[in-house]
Amino acid sequence: MHPVSNLTPTHTGHAFGPEGYKTPAYEIHADIGVPADVFVPVGYGEMLFGVWKGFDELRRLGVTDRVPRLHACEPAAGGPLSAALARDLPAARVTVGHTDAYGIDCPVGGYRGVVAVRGSGGRGLLVDDERMRAAQRELAAHGMWAELSAAAGLAAYRAHGTPPGRAPGEQAPPEERGGPVVCVSTSSGFKDNAVATRTPDPVDPSWDAVAARLRKEGISF
Repeated sequence: MHPVSNLTPTHTGHAFGPEGYKTPAYEIHADIGVPADVFVPVGYGEMLFGVWKGFDELRRLGVTDRVPRLHACEPAAGGPLSAALARDLPAARVTVGHTDAYGIDCPVGGYRGVVAVRGSGGRGLLVDDERMRAAQRELAAHGMWAELSAAAGLAAYRAHGTPPGRAPGEQAPPEERGGPVVCVSTSSGFKDNAVATRTPDPVDPSWDAVAARLRKEGISF
C-alpha cells in the first residue's frame, strides 16, 4: 500500500510517480536544451521533483552539463513547500486560506519538492489569485486556456522572475539569465467552471457558432 494524500503528516507520494513526471524534462530538453529557470505550479510537489529528477539524470548521464533552477509556484493562501524552505525543514503543514486555485491548495508538502528546489538553486514563490488570474488572461490571449492553478507558473515568473539589477516586471534576454525560461502549465481551464465568476452559456459546437461567441467576447483570431 502506498499512502499518497494529505492523510499523513507530510505528503508521501508513490515511489514510482516521479518517473512519469520526468517526461516534461525530456520534452523541454528536446525542444530548447537546458533552460535557465523552470517555474512549476506546485501542490504536493511531485511534478516539481520529477522535472528536477529528469534534468539531474540527464546531467549525470553526460547529456547536459547543468540543471535548471526549479521554482515552486504556490498559492499565497497556503504554500507548504515555501514554508518548509523558509523554516529550513524537510516538509511542512500549513493552514490554507481561501483560493480558487483548488488544484494546488494543499495543506501539506513533501520532502521531494524541497529536494528539487534546494538541489537546483531555485526558490519557493507565492502568488495570489489576482496574479494567477492575470496570468490566466495572458495565456488565453495567446490561445491557451489554462486552469487558474495551471497559471501559477507564469504568475510567479511575472511577479518574482525579474533578475537582480532590473526594474520589477522588466524582462531580461536569455543570455543575461543564462538561458531561456519555461513556465509549466498543467491543466485545462475547463476544469475551473465550478469556481468561475461567470459560467458561459452553452454554445452549439459548430465553427460558425463558436466563432461568433469568441467575437462577442472580444477575442480576435
